[in-house]
Order: sequence, then C-alpha cells, then structure tokens
Amino acid sequence: MPEPSRLLQIWGSYEQLEVRYDAERRAVWYTMVPRGRPCFNQDLLAELRRFQGLIRAACAGRCQDEDQPVRYMVLASGIPGVFNLGGDLELFTSLIANSDHAGLLRYATSCIDVLYPNAVNFHLPLTTITLVQGDALGGGFEAAISSNVVIAERSAKFGLPEILFNLIPGMGAYSFLIRRTTPSVTRRLMTSGETLSAQDMLELGLVDVVVDDGAGEAAVEEFVRDHQRRRSAHEALDRVEKLMGPVTYEELMAITRIWVDTALRLNDRDLRMIQHLIRAQNRRLHRGAPNQAMESSG
Repeated sequence: MPEPSRLLQIWGSYEQLEVRYDAERRAVWYTMVPRGRPCFNQDLLAELRRFQGLIRAACAGRCQDEDQPVRYMVLASGIPGVFNLGGDLELFTSLIANSDHAGLLRYATSCIDVLYPNAVNFHLPLTTITLVQGDALGGGFEAAISSNVVIAERSAKFGLPEILFNLIPGMGAYSFLIRRTTPSVTRRLMTSGETLSAQDMLELGLVDVVVDDGAGEAAVEEFVRDHQRRRSAHEALDRVEKLMGPVTYEELMAITRIWVDTALRLNDRDLRMIQHLIRAQNRRLHRGAPNQAMESSG
C-alpha cells in the first residue's frame, strides 16, 4: 500500500476541499469548505468529481486486495453550523431567467455525477459515511443520505424546502428516500418543506447514529472500528442491498430531467421566493451561520 504522504500527493490539493487520510483505518476524510454560501457551487462540484476519480484510480486493480488503500470514505463539512445548504440558487435563477435548459441540465448532471459514485460505493468494496454537523438542506440533504451510513450530531437539521418555491428536489432525494423509508414518508418529506431534527431522522431510519454535539468525529471513528471487525459481512450485506434495490445512474438522470423541465416553468412569484432565500442565506453567512434551517434551500 502506498505511503500516506504519497496517497495525499496522488489525491491532489483543492481550494474547497480538505482531505485527510487515516492510514490505520484506511479512511479518507474529505471535508467541504465552499467559498461564499455553503452550497454546491460549480467549482466545488468539479473538485469533488476530480477527487472521486483519483480515489477510484488509487484503488484500481485492488478490489480484492488486502492492500487496497481505502476502506472508508467520510464526507463532512468544515463550515460551523452547516453541512450544506444545497444547490447554487443564484445560478439557478440566472439559468431559469434565461430559459437555459442546457445550462440547468449541465449543472444538475454535475450534481448527479458526484452523488452517484458515493451512492454505489465508487463500485469498490468500501463503505461511504456522512458526518452531519449542522444543517443539511436541499441538495445537502440528498448528499448526506447518499452514503451507506449517516452519523449526525444532535443539533443537526434536515429538510427539503424546494416545495416553498414550487419545485421538488431533483438530484437523488426520491431515489435515496424510497430505499430507506416508505413511499408515504418519502412524499411527505418532499412536499411538506418541514425541518427534521437528527432524532426525527433516526426514528425514520434516515440517520444511523445520533451523538451529542462535538462527538461526531469520535462517533465515526468508533463506527469504523466496530465495522472493521466484521467488514466482510457488512460489505456482503451492502452488495445484497444494492442487488435488491440498485440506484442506477439512468434513474437519477431521468428524475433530474423532470426537475429541469419543472424548474423552467417557475413563475415570477417562485423566483422571488428563491431570491428571498438567497438573501436569507447571505444574512446567515454574515451572522456566522446560526442554526436557522429554513433560511436556506437548494
């Protein structure tokens, strides 16, 4: 297995990602630190995509090899109080105002191109983990639940507020929710705009572990230690679950196209609501990201 310093060189340096390698547990932590509003801007998506490709390359040909350098991928946020607020709303409104179908589909596809590898374990025998510390809204919610395992600190908030501006989540929410919970709960979460606590998410089976604030990283490490003791069984079960209910790229893209078509039908009132949410996100950023979940979306 390559030395940790060599692996970090392979995986490169980034402006909106911080990468850390735990050689003992063969765990890669990649922490989002987006510029400006903590959302999935285009540059962050490009960095995530590049990083994921380098991970796959580092593990190429090692799928059944005990020397495989990565067994766990941990997605987290470096923004206090926020995991991710979702899509780039300023870009949305610009593309919608210009009726730019190709541009909107291109942005949505870049989101799918990041979420899909995480949802299918990069097609490798590894486990994906999300650590949620703060608010996970819209696309942030979708990213969080795309992992095999979701660990959340107690003050974390989750929501899909797109319904507030006459839209639905389009980058994986339905696909991930329907495989973790019931159709009625899936529809309720996508159409109510409600905010859920970490405990609510645990009771719905959408979060696997809830811990006190500040204990998230230790909880991930404890999970990995326990998981390693029976890793073969856990990985076999992951394969069975994906065999019985696979998430396909084609499914995600088909839903994304519906989202794009719907977004282009938003009216002036809907766009004003998005502008209101952008202003709320900006105020939140300037105040140091207090925990007011519904002031954001995506």
